[in-house]
Amino acid sequence: MEKVVFLAEDGSQEEFFIIEQTTLQGRTYLLVTDQEDGDAQAWILKCISSDEDEEVSYEMVEDDNELEAVGAVFAQMLEDIDLS
Repeated sequence: MEKVVFLAEDGSQEEFFIIEQTTLQGRTYLLVTDQEDGDAQAWILKCISSDEDEEVSYEMVEDDNELEAVGAVFAQMLEDIDLS
């Protein structure tokens, strides 16, 4: 799995492992986890940057409808992959 480092708003760094990436309605989403192996939490991040931005910015998806829709896409993509 690819590991990326995100810079939080407070200046701290957070490391995530990218499980999968998709684009839905023109917006890029990442399914990430905090650990490469074993039991881990997972989050869906969405890209909030524009094409003109020098840096790519992501935020956690918090809207329940958006989370459900994107989660369904990731579930379908990962249907044949054993994440345990």
